[in-house]
Amino acid sequence: MKKISVYWHPNCGTCKKAVKYMDDKKISYELIDLREKAPNKMAISTMLKQNYPDAPKRLFNTSGMSYREGGFKDKITQMDQKQMIDALSKDGLLIKRPFILLENKKGVVGFKENEWDMLFT
Repeated sequence: MKKISVYWHPNCGTCKKAVKYMDDKKISYELIDLREKAPNKMAISTMLKQNYPDAPKRLFNTSGMSYREGGFKDKITQMDQKQMIDALSKDGLLIKRPFILLENKKGVVGFKENEWDMLFT
C-alpha cells in the first residue's frame, strides 16, 4: 500500500487520536503539518466532490482562529465552491483536521473511528 498523506496539526488531540488509530492498524502514512502546507486545490476539490458534495462547510475548521478572524461565519453562506477551495488551499488552518484523501478518492476530515473503519476496509 502506498503511503498516505495525513494533513494534521501536531497539537490537535483529534489528530493524535487519528495517528494512534493508524499506528494501531499498521497503516503507513506521512504527516503534513497544516500550518506549513495546506492540501492543494485539486485535493480539496476532490474531497468536496467525492465525499462532501452536499456539505462543503464540513471541510472548514469552524472552531479555529483563522475561521473566526477571517469572518467566515458570516461570509461562508455567500461563497461558491471555487471561493471555498481557494480559501482552504491558502490557509491550512481553515481546514478541519485531520484531512486524509486516498488514491481511490475516498477521504474524510476529522476523526470518527467508524468513518475511518469504513475508509480503510
